[in-house]
Amino acid sequence: MSATLLDVRKGVATITLNRPENRNALSVELVNSLGDHLEAALADPAVRLVVLTNNGTTFCAGADLKAGAVGQRTEGNRHFVEIFEMILQSDKPVIARVAGNAMAGGLGLAAACDISIMSASGMLGFTEVRIGVAAAVISVVCLPKMRRADALDLFLTGERISAARGVEVGLINYAVPDDELDAKVDEIVGKVVRGGPIALARSKELVYRVPELRDRAEAFAWTGQLSAALFASEEGQEGIASFREKRDPSWIPR
Repeated sequence: MSATLLDVRKGVATITLNRPENRNALSVELVNSLGDHLEAALADPAVRLVVLTNNGTTFCAGADLKAGAVGQRTEGNRHFVEIFEMILQSDKPVIARVAGNAMAGGLGLAAACDISIMSASGMLGFTEVRIGVAAAVISVVCLPKMRRADALDLFLTGERISAARGVEVGLINYAVPDDELDAKVDEIVGKVVRGGPIALARSKELVYRVPELRDRAEAFAWTGQLSAALFASEEGQEGIASFREKRDPSWIPR
């Protein structure tokens, strides 16, 4: 049985972490499988967005501590960093459906996604310090979402926190009752797919790029050019026409 599963329906690619007996730990096998399926989904023109989820009661427990060379690159295998890069650089939104706990690298995986929706009973934690290591690689995707005070508290104590607390510190977007998780994911997916594919890609780019620009003048110059290009684009014209004609734009999956 594959370590991850891929299913594509109505423009949505669902990738499921499928090693519940190992709490979906980040083994070489799982990382390779996740990378392959994510790469395939992002390259598929029929896919508008990706939902990343899990089988079992743990979304992901982090590194597979039973394996050797944890977190190190080995020839012929993917590295966890590649997964982060694919999510961050993807033009397609990636939504995490976190059913259960997400610890260490698993928390990093959830936080790397553009929107994360978690079951309220699940727990989160930067537990690395408890085994004598640090939340090193995942800090790159987690710290931009957090206040320094919260990051220091959670990184240094290694304490597990509730999904609700995860929302408060910015690591995830929504914590919902367990029996409402699917409904909330469907709601968010339904909203996202109404956006134009190019508009979604550029909106995601804005969030990552604008804070890194040198100054306000550069930011206004770049965003002004982007805005003009989007309004003049075929997608922009179709969106404006559909608004005026009170109909759905052509890009909405049917």
